Amino acid sequence: MPFSSLPSAVTPTRRRRYGIMIPAALSAVALALSACGSSASDESASGGTSCVKTDGDTIKVGSLNSLSGTMAISEVTVRDSIKLAVEQINDNGGVLGKQIQLIGEDGASEPTVFAEKAEKLISSDCVAAVFGGWTSSSRKAMLPVFEDNNALLYYPVQYEGLESSPNIFYTGATTNQQIVPALEYLKEKGVKSLYLVGSDYVFPQTANRIIRAYADANGIEIKGEDYTPLGSTDFSTIVNKVRAADADAVFNTLNGDSNVAFFREYKNVGLTPQQMPVVSVSIAEEEVGGIGVENIAGQLVAWNYYQTVDNPQNKSFVQDYKDAYGANKPTSDPMEAAYTSVYLWKNTVEKAKSFDVEEVKKASGGVTFDAPEGTVTLDGDNHHITKTARIGEIRPDGLIYTVWDSGQPIEPDPYLENYPWAKGLGN
Repeated sequence: MPFSSLPSAVTPTRRRRYGIMIPAALSAVALALSACGSSASDESASGGTSCVKTDGDTIKVGSLNSLSGTMAISEVTVRDSIKLAVEQINDNGGVLGKQIQLIGEDGASEPTVFAEKAEKLISSDCVAAVFGGWTSSSRKAMLPVFEDNNALLYYPVQYEGLESSPNIFYTGATTNQQIVPALEYLKEKGVKSLYLVGSDYVFPQTANRIIRAYADANGIEIKGEDYTPLGSTDFSTIVNKVRAADADAVFNTLNGDSNVAFFREYKNVGLTPQQMPVVSVSIAEEEVGGIGVENIAGQLVAWNYYQTVDNPQNKSFVQDYKDAYGANKPTSDPMEAAYTSVYLWKNTVEKAKSFDVEEVKKASGGVTFDAPEGTVTLDGDNHHITKTARIGEIRPDGLIYTVWDSGQPIEPDPYLENYPWAKGLGN
């Protein structure tokens, strides 16, 4: 069937904060906070003392990404884009006249390590904000650390929604900006059945719960659903089940280097994009090279940014990234969202005229940035941003080209409150 134009899916959003009951990932680290010097604020909302130094010529921020383990294939380049943004801002005078000092940590693809390193960055390194995280397991492990310390995390990756926090700014897509548009696109193409494949953790499980609810309301049959641990490399059984199910398409929520094994096996058994296309929500340009373009060309992805987005801001971003890290290095959606998050923090701090966490939160509503993906705007209530949905096709040159977009930025609706079929999903 030919590609069809879809409605923009832009909807007004009612805002509310979602209370997340998560046990603390680790006990508080005993540190002498008084040794950190003058602070942005004497007391945090939770009663803890802030140790962010604001009386010098520099301000510290942290980057927290998996530089080792199964998620390193995706997260190293996110760290690089954070560094690029910091260097650019410093070259242009810094933030409130201060140069940014970036302190990097390795989350090692382990949620507990992310929580431990977040505590270190906040309580020992005294950073004003942290940029990073990828998996929802890592984010959920860090969430109580940031809330308990009243510190700020800028999280750059698309996720399953059904969450908001006063201490997290979500610069990747929430569900109504990525997964729902992808499902609407497939429906318009005539897809009547899906097979769901994902990694065995929070994001794929919750995303597939949402996909099933959409499918039930839209006459789409779910022919199978399989999960495998992060880092799994044996997909012979799952791929054979997919082939036998003969669904119209596969919705893929695998993360990390498991995608390499999945797509190689998919090709090995003779499945093709024409026969049974796969729509992925965690494969971007960087992962294409690791999977092998010969194994994935023709398949579809759903994101908000591709290297091929045609606007002046993106052309500058792509060139600057390649100048810094190599002409053969592609840019991708999570990298762009991380880069954007540093600028959103800068713009919010400058609007607030303060590094104080409470002042930054108060100033966040309506803050914009002309990002490589297009202009984005912060929602001061749910701490997500507006984003344009884009469905892309992976081509033989290893790049991803837009085959459909929403036409304008979609307001974030993390709880899918404007979708009747999603009622009860957030409970």
